[in-house]
Amino acid sequence: MAQAKPTLDHPDDTTLIQRAYRNLLRCMPAPLDVEDKNNIRAAFELAAKAHQQQRRKSGEPYILHPIEVARICVEEIGLGPTAVVSALLHDVVEDTDVSLKEIHTQFGARVALIVDGLTKLDSLHDSESPQAENLTKVLRTMLSDVRVVLIKMADRLHNLRTIKSMAPHKQLKIAAETSTIYAPLAHRLGLYKIKTEFQDICLKITHPDEYHDIADKLALTRRSREQYIEAFKRPLAKALKEQLGLDVQMIGRPKSIYSIWNKIRTKQVAFEDIYDLFAIRIIVDVPPEREKIACWQAYAIVTDFYKPIPERLKDWITNPKANGYESLHTSVVGPDGRYVEVQIRSERMDEIAERGFAAHWKYKGVRGIGNKALVFETWLNQVRETLENVLSGSPVEFLADFQSNLFSEEVHVFTPKGEMKILPEGATALDFAFSIHSDIGSTCRAVKVNNKVERIHYKLQNGDQIQVITDKNQRPSEDWLKHVITSKAKNRIRAALKEEKRQLAALGREILERKLQNMHKCPVEENADMLTRWFGFPNRLEFFSAIALEQVDLSGLKSFRTDGPRLIESEGEKAPHNGDGELRPGDTAQAAKPLKQQASKADVFINGEPGTYYAYSFATCCNPVQGDPIFAYVGTKEGVKIHRTTCPNAPFLLANYEYRVHKAEWGATVKADFVATVLVTGIDAGPGVIQQLTDRISSMGINIRSFSISGEGGYFEGRISLVVANTDQLNQAILALKEFKFVANVSRME
Repeated sequence: MAQAKPTLDHPDDTTLIQRAYRNLLRCMPAPLDVEDKNNIRAAFELAAKAHQQQRRKSGEPYILHPIEVARICVEEIGLGPTAVVSALLHDVVEDTDVSLKEIHTQFGARVALIVDGLTKLDSLHDSESPQAENLTKVLRTMLSDVRVVLIKMADRLHNLRTIKSMAPHKQLKIAAETSTIYAPLAHRLGLYKIKTEFQDICLKITHPDEYHDIADKLALTRRSREQYIEAFKRPLAKALKEQLGLDVQMIGRPKSIYSIWNKIRTKQVAFEDIYDLFAIRIIVDVPPEREKIACWQAYAIVTDFYKPIPERLKDWITNPKANGYESLHTSVVGPDGRYVEVQIRSERMDEIAERGFAAHWKYKGVRGIGNKALVFETWLNQVRETLENVLSGSPVEFLADFQSNLFSEEVHVFTPKGEMKILPEGATALDFAFSIHSDIGSTCRAVKVNNKVERIHYKLQNGDQIQVITDKNQRPSEDWLKHVITSKAKNRIRAALKEEKRQLAALGREILERKLQNMHKCPVEENADMLTRWFGFPNRLEFFSAIALEQVDLSGLKSFRTDGPRLIESEGEKAPHNGDGELRPGDTAQAAKPLKQQASKADVFINGEPGTYYAYSFATCCNPVQGDPIFAYVGTKEGVKIHRTTCPNAPFLLANYEYRVHKAEWGATVKADFVATVLVTGIDAGPGVIQQLTDRISSMGINIRSFSISGEGGYFEGRISLVVANTDQLNQAILALKEFKFVANVSRME
């Protein structure tokens, strides 16, 4: 939701608002019954009146935002009148004097439920992660009505489309939250078009230079690309029509900017070296019972004309993805030896691929689809299982678990009886055991994979058949958390460990009680909290269980004197550190200490104030260089860290700890040296490669901190750490290295 502020009405506002509202009505599926028409009009009038003194950061009337969110719900997601009413009202309870009770009275329980689910929780300033708390609320309400999360997607989409009016540091926070939460959620809901737009806009915010570079290159090659796609389609169109006797659509499109950028980054190749920039979608118009055979027939015709690449064939028609996505994917070698991705699907499959969850309900119960219509119910059950355990853990812990299961690819494995289970890519045999039943996972002793005994942390592969061997005496251990990735497994293991810790804590409490009785004749209950803090533990559970494990030196109790039932700390005494040399969680003294690092020499401004006011240092995870876009993060123990906005940890920090993130900028002059590492790949031209690279860098007056190189089969890969003054000098070094004919690519390492 964009921030709103009070203002005076503008004479042109009425025209803008009425035009937007009429556009919304034109998008509505006809005919609407009288009740729906009246509700939509009433919702619009209530929202317009409630928001009349508010404007968005862009300066436009705030009511245009809920109207546009409602339009996206109808036109781009495919929702109906109830969602439109809810979308129009989605901010009134949070931002105006309208109460949820008024919504309930005027529009009914269903709309009130949805609006409540979309209203952010109050009083989250002390929360570990307000974003996680609010997402949890949305997901809980989603289990009652899935339209809550779909409207949330529309809300986020419009905010991103109008994000230019926000301050740069606010844009970064919104982009990080979108990348880590909303894009994965859109993926899991099957909203591929929205997910792609999320990713592209976020890339434009976080990596603007790379985004515009790819966009410009796509624009320059647009005409030749369109000509190529037409040449590719021409022989297929006639054959598909003649041999299938069906109406067939063929749509050509380039890959998204984000997917191209991701390929450049992960495969370390240049834009010009990416072959599969093209994708062709073939859509056949057949009834559900003929979909599968028609798609395979179309595949056979495509491969008659173009040579397929076998390892690129993916059959998501026989085994749909967990979010209901169905399609045949393959890559073929097209004209001029270029790779082209081909997607083959029916019209029903295409609508579900475009509109995901919303389109699913349209086809529920349609003959010929079979159990495929149950995929979303299965996913909702997985969300429900995750939410059942969220209250027992921290919100950030829940969010991390939830995210780990949203954006991953899938593996399809089988039980000994042949029942198929779908798990996230990277899941282990232990994850599989917990997916069958919590008790089976908790007592898992060993596993057999394809009749061969394997370790319980064996990573599952497509087609594996898993047999779980249990032992009633087996119990989960802390180490198990390292070997599972699914929310269900993690939650069950944590619950078991907490139960074990509670039993230990009961024993530790008895030990402490005996000690206190012997030394001071005072009870545990009235002194437990004070002792917990004094010994440096975050809570009683940790303190008591540590006592049971003999990790606490209780001789320190001698340092107290008694005042009736209460202990009083003697002067001059300090809490022991239990041998680990560190303060316990909750102790913030360490965070306040100035950090002595080279960063203190740099002229950095934090929240507009000189960085010397803060105990700040540069984060070693991303090594900022003067000229990099940066932000400041206030840690609990290490003071303020300066991170690059493209830091691998930035999305997590910005999305989950927004209240700890502050604006940071470079000063006009920075008298400091920075270390940046570049990755150089290319053709091994013999012994002179290292000397040529180092001579070129040295000739530019740049020092080399370290240099490592390896290679085989005519290929080399070198990592060079450079000491530079700013990003301009770093970019000059990268361009200079690219001039060598034997160098294929040079990139800064994240």
